[in-house]
Amino acid sequence: MNLDRATDLDRAPHGSSDDPDLLDFSANTNPEVPDGVEERYRAAFEAARTYPPEPPADFRRAAAAYVDCDPDAVIPTPGGLAAIRLAVSLAVDDGDTVLVPAPSFGEYAREVRLQGGKPVFVSPESIAEADPEPHALAVVCAPNNPTGDDYDSDSLEAFAARCRVADTTLLVDEAFRGFTDRPSLAGTDGVVVARSLTKLFGLPGMRAGFAVATGDLGAALRGARRAWNLSAPALATGAYCMRQDAFIRETRERVRTERERLRAAIRTRYAVEASNAPFLLVDVGDRSVDEVVATARERGVAIRDATTFRGLDSHVRVAVRRPAENDRLLAALGVDGV
Repeated sequence: MNLDRATDLDRAPHGSSDDPDLLDFSANTNPEVPDGVEERYRAAFEAARTYPPEPPADFRRAAAAYVDCDPDAVIPTPGGLAAIRLAVSLAVDDGDTVLVPAPSFGEYAREVRLQGGKPVFVSPESIAEADPEPHALAVVCAPNNPTGDDYDSDSLEAFAARCRVADTTLLVDEAFRGFTDRPSLAGTDGVVVARSLTKLFGLPGMRAGFAVATGDLGAALRGARRAWNLSAPALATGAYCMRQDAFIRETRERVRTERERLRAAIRTRYAVEASNAPFLLVDVGDRSVDEVVATARERGVAIRDATTFRGLDSHVRVAVRRPAENDRLLAALGVDGV
């Protein structure tokens, strides 16, 4: 990273609405939080009067149990994006090329460019079959945002094995993995997994997450991590959330059933992709995306203009929320509920 690159690089666009009069379907965060989380956050005030423990052992144990890895492989970070930046900064030098899925989360390409690297864009459905040989880093978003594409464990493990042979670091962004019952790639040699508490636990402002890596890669990430990089409330609340197994199961089931109900209804008017994530990518066809977004807004609902994702020109993205809220989304899109 250098001064000129950081000065000249634009911000990647994101969803989320701060308008209190709008029901927000533009961001993919859980509208529910685990019972007791507010009390746990408030109880951490006294701990916030001293520096957090270093390393934060309880958070690492909770994260390790959450994704089934060794606690020593957990590197706490202030959100999943901080884990992504840490991995990219260690893997990418000036002139390096990086396999990046597109359409996908815009921050991958931005972080690569900040380090002087060049993104090589590959479709999400084919990136796990790509040749990693000439690249310093390969990025996979599982499930992918905004398409909802996911990858079975065998294909990801095979890609990870090819990356090891090629001496290419594999970064797997599992921001939405917790909404599925598929296993994490955490603890796989040569792989950095990035996880966030933002999406599943409905706490985007908490800024808590972690990376997982083993061997020399893990040692480098631990060495590069800033001391005290998570606050005492974030550590305590994050550890608590990751132990709420019933909440996780209930969220997965609600998202699964509501996602399929929404998709069946939306398909009566628009083309909509199947998804393994808490959102749906909707193709509005020859309608104006601006008009679809504006009409939904007039009806009290914020949806994401997905044309800001590379390669999409007629799409919006909608989150999956609670049943009654999802009915409001359907009404805003002009379709009947199912």
